[in-house]
Amino acid sequence: MGETQTDDLQSKLGLTTEALRKADERATAGRLALELMHDIRNPLEALRNLNYLTSLRANDPEEVRRYARLADEQIAIVTEIANSTLDFARASQRPKPVSLVLLAEAALRIHQRTIEEKKIHLVKDLPEDVVAPVNTGEMLQVISNLLTNALDALPPAGTIYVRLRKRKGAIHLLIADNGHGIPREHEGAIFRPFFTTKQDRGTGLSLALSQKIVGRHQGTIKMRSSVRPGKSGTLFKISLPVPGGHLPLSISLNDCLA
Repeated sequence: MGETQTDDLQSKLGLTTEALRKADERATAGRLALELMHDIRNPLEALRNLNYLTSLRANDPEEVRRYARLADEQIAIVTEIANSTLDFARASQRPKPVSLVLLAEAALRIHQRTIEEKKIHLVKDLPEDVVAPVNTGEMLQVISNLLTNALDALPPAGTIYVRLRKRKGAIHLLIADNGHGIPREHEGAIFRPFFTTKQDRGTGLSLALSQKIVGRHQGTIKMRSSVRPGKSGTLFKISLPVPGGHLPLSISLNDCLA
């Protein structure tokens, strides 16, 4: 194959990969929107009931005022959910300062029903003051991809650990599970496009796209895994620079899963 043909194939692969990334990002936003509707269904139902009760007690000013106060509480719940979630479903063209805590919570909301159905033990260590300039849609996609992989690897009642830290001018997001782990012979290929161990359940693109997105943010994504009986699991670490920062940090899988 000539050099021109090779360059042409690489260019087409690049365009295809970017198209798949955008499609995956839209799908992630769609899943978040569905979970948002699931979250607001209860307060909306409460508002409907309060409106009905108000109509029954329309001649009792004290009861009407009480129902109005309760309705305000439910409206505040809906507003808070919407404000903390909708921005993450819209991919911005430029990175902007975002609370990674809210971003991680939004990604967890996407998978909330799976977490509940599998009775997953979720351990969160998310300090409130962790902010980084990111493309919200892209980074939401990355975190959601890692959570998907963790949930796929976990048996019922397994554990997922999500931790955020800001150290030495860099932000580190850790997502770990105590699932079956990744065999050593596969560790070098997990970020390779189209590599998958999920047979017909995966495209093999999520980690390759995640690595590309993190790289666009001048960050790194690394993996550690163990298949040892009783100590199996996988840890992914995303490191993102903040202005004037750098990226050194090491942590063992056992540190997260102990």
